Amino acid sequence: MTKKLIDLSHTVEDGMITYKGLPAPLICDFLSRGDSRGHYDEGTEFHIGEIKMVANTGTYLDSPFHRYSDGRDLSELDLERLADLEAVVVRVDEEAMAINDTHFRGLDVAGKAVLVHTGWSRHWGTDAYFEGHNFLTEDAAVWLRDNGAVLVGIDSYNIDDVRGGSRPVHSTLLGAEITIVEHMTGLDQLPDSGFRFFAVPVKIRGMGTFPVRAFALTD
Repeated sequence: MTKKLIDLSHTVEDGMITYKGLPAPLICDFLSRGDSRGHYDEGTEFHIGEIKMVANTGTYLDSPFHRYSDGRDLSELDLERLADLEAVVVRVDEEAMAINDTHFRGLDVAGKAVLVHTGWSRHWGTDAYFEGHNFLTEDAAVWLRDNGAVLVGIDSYNIDDVRGGSRPVHSTLLGAEITIVEHMTGLDQLPDSGFRFFAVPVKIRGMGTFPVRAFALTD
C-alpha cells in the first residue's frame, strides 16, 4: 500500500507575523543570481539567500532550554524523540477554549507524539488568530507527562493560556523533556492514530526554539 506524506507546517514568508510584538522574518538575497554570474563561467549562476528572524516563527519546536537555562537545547535533542514517532490526534471543539485532562483520559500516549486538533489554524494570517485561542490547562500537561507522552503539538496560537504571565504547560512539559510544537496546521487531514510524526529542527547549540517542517506519514 502506498504511504502518504502530509505537511503540517505553515509556510515561512517575508513579513509574516507569528506573534504580535515579535518581528516578522526578513527574507532577501545575500547574493542574487545576477550578481553571482561574475563569479562563475558563462551560463552558471546561483542564489544565496539571507533570512533574519526570531526563533518563534511559523511552525516551531520548543526544547527544554526554551524554558529552563539548564535544559537541553536544540543540539542536544535525541532524534528518537523527534522523528518517526507513533502519534495520536486528539480532536477538540474550537469552542472548548481550555483543554483539560478529560480530553486525554483513556488514550494510550506512552512514547507517542500527541497532536491536539482544534481547528484554530484556519485563522492563520488574520487578526482573529491572536485572540481567544484554544490552549491546554496545567492538569492536561500533568496528565500527558505522567502518562508518558514524548512530544505534544497543537494547531493554535500557544499551547498555554497567554492572558496571564504564567506558563504552566510549557513549564510542566519542557521540565519533563517533552518537546512542544506550536502553530501547526493540517491536522484535519490525519487519522486519529496509526501514523508516524516528524518534527526535526536545525541542530543549533545555545538555542531553545526553531522552526520545523512538521509532517506525518500515513498508510
